[in-house]
Amino acid sequence: MRRLLPAAALCAALGAAPATGEGIPPGERRSGFDTMGPETQGMQRDDTRNPAMLWVLEGSRLWRTPPEPGKDACAGCHGDAERTMAGAAARYPRIDTASGRLIDLAGRIQQCRAERQNGEPFARESRPLLALASYVGLQSRGAVLTQSPDPRLAPFHDEGKALFTRRLGQLNLSCAQCHDDNWGRRLGGALIPQGHPNGYPLYRLEWQGVGSLQRRIRNCLTGVRAQPFAYGDPELVSLELYLRDRAAGLPFEAPAVRP
Repeated sequence: MRRLLPAAALCAALGAAPATGEGIPPGERRSGFDTMGPETQGMQRDDTRNPAMLWVLEGSRLWRTPPEPGKDACAGCHGDAERTMAGAAARYPRIDTASGRLIDLAGRIQQCRAERQNGEPFARESRPLLALASYVGLQSRGAVLTQSPDPRLAPFHDEGKALFTRRLGQLNLSCAQCHDDNWGRRLGGALIPQGHPNGYPLYRLEWQGVGSLQRRIRNCLTGVRAQPFAYGDPELVSLELYLRDRAAGLPFEAPAVRP
């Protein structure tokens, strides 16, 4: 059985100084696409080779198909997604007006499913939810991520930033130690990316399927031997917001491909 690197040695490899959480300066921000090999980049550039497009096709069908006779399809309320959803995914997470809470795109799809279609919400990380999120995400491809001026988002942004810089797990590491302070270096032979969310939902070769940003965050938490938050937890949604703000200026690529 392979031995795990002790926490002290891993912290030394990453740099044991406390992370500042100031993020990557705008001129130095790099999408994960930029650090991939040419073959993987080619898969993302060509929709006929991008496996995530299978989820997009399924999402397109779900968008137009009522869940059952007598109930509305997504298109019944929102019309043509290419027109009404353009840029929408790049603006999430955002404040839900009715509740005043922060909501991400997957949560909004669940909410619409329950309230408008009177159906059981698709489970987090289920194929139908990822398919709809991928289809809606495609309509924002090429949009530039920006930090929302909505002042109601400020406390959620701060909560996400606090989580990003907090040391967690038995390895006592924070997200910022890897993705702010040591991006571009290698750990165990793998390149450390800046950790931007501009491609999600995306097809990860490691997963052999499409997954959400929350799935990737939970993987990281497991990697530092911390208890992952449950899908949809407010802490994860706040972290999603901070990551979006941290990536301001990058193009939205969903559904992207990553190694």
